[in-house]
Amino acid sequence: MEDELPEGGRDRTLNRLVAMTVVTLSVFMAVANIKDDNLVQAMQLAKSNAIDTWSEYQATRTKAHIVETARVEMALIAGPSPSQAARIALATMDAEKAKYQAETPVLKAKAEADDAQYDALNTHDDQFDMCDALISIAVSLAAVAALAETRWLLFAAWGFGAFGVLMGIAGFAGWAIHPNALANFLS
Repeated sequence: MEDELPEGGRDRTLNRLVAMTVVTLSVFMAVANIKDDNLVQAMQLAKSNAIDTWSEYQATRTKAHIVETARVEMALIAGPSPSQAARIALATMDAEKAKYQAETPVLKAKAEADDAQYDALNTHDDQFDMCDALISIAVSLAAVAALAETRWLLFAAWGFGAFGVLMGIAGFAGWAIHPNALANFLS
């Protein structure tokens, strides 16, 4: 076995494999982080849009309730034979009520779509987060493999790295690979 190792007891093949592993995984992780950062910005926009739309939805429903209440009060005050001005005011309130009733389902659908977009983006964000974590573990294991001159640690690093790269590729490609147990543990 001593004949296989160069002077000083260092396994140069192992060190080269570790170096190639670290460089390859680091470059992939850097590119994946750029995509993940852009994805997070899109998530923030989707969530912001959802919050704004839900707020507008609630405001519209509140305005509709106020108009309905005001109309009932005006009808009670006007009595069985309202004046021309009261009839005009009641008709205006009916139009406002109809406008708000037409707006609320549209706003609700838009807010739900924004929430759905956020959820879809979050799935891919989870993939990139897992990619980052798994590749970080792989790089650490590869470094220890070089220090300890142990090939089995390098093989373990390759396993973690392969799973991390798979998760990154899934994030880029939009695949539905999402280990829920791991995602729930990490979130």
